[in-house]
Amino acid sequence: MSEVKVVKVLPEHFDHQVDALADILHACVNDGASVGFILPFTLEASRTFWQNAIEPSLHSDDNVLFAAVSDGETVGTVQLCCATMPNQPHRADVSKMLVHPRHQRKGAGKALLAALEAEAKLRKRTLLTLDTRTGDNAEPLYKSVGFQEAGIIPQFCRDTKTDRLDSTTYMYKILAV
Repeated sequence: MSEVKVVKVLPEHFDHQVDALADILHACVNDGASVGFILPFTLEASRTFWQNAIEPSLHSDDNVLFAAVSDGETVGTVQLCCATMPNQPHRADVSKMLVHPRHQRKGAGKALLAALEAEAKLRKRTLLTLDTRTGDNAEPLYKSVGFQEAGIIPQFCRDTKTDRLDSTTYMYKILAV
């Protein structure tokens, strides 16, 4: 994989990205990623999620969608969610951090998180939070870029492929702005 470029997906460009985003989410869920969906999970269900749940949120300033592009192909995505309560204007959530299984461990995840952090700093956000299935492949990535564990909740989510209930790890990163 060549150099990874991270771009903001603006509402007017969403239609050009939706098929790639749907493919990434579909591939990640089918590979076992715990991002809210369970099998069977179709490509059409993935596309519907992006169109119905994410695209409308891009029309406010509260949600920023990023795409990682390598060799002209969208290979990953992440969202910075800034819709917080009035007593939390300093905080934002990291959501749907996804890298296509064919492109994992090639720098896209770190590039996405660096772009997300830079945007958070521009918005004067000093605390990033996220949750990830305990022991998941993403956990070491988050730790490698400075996220710290806040705690673990047992039996938080259903496994993608079975009825097993998995724990989730909450993580945070304090930013200097």
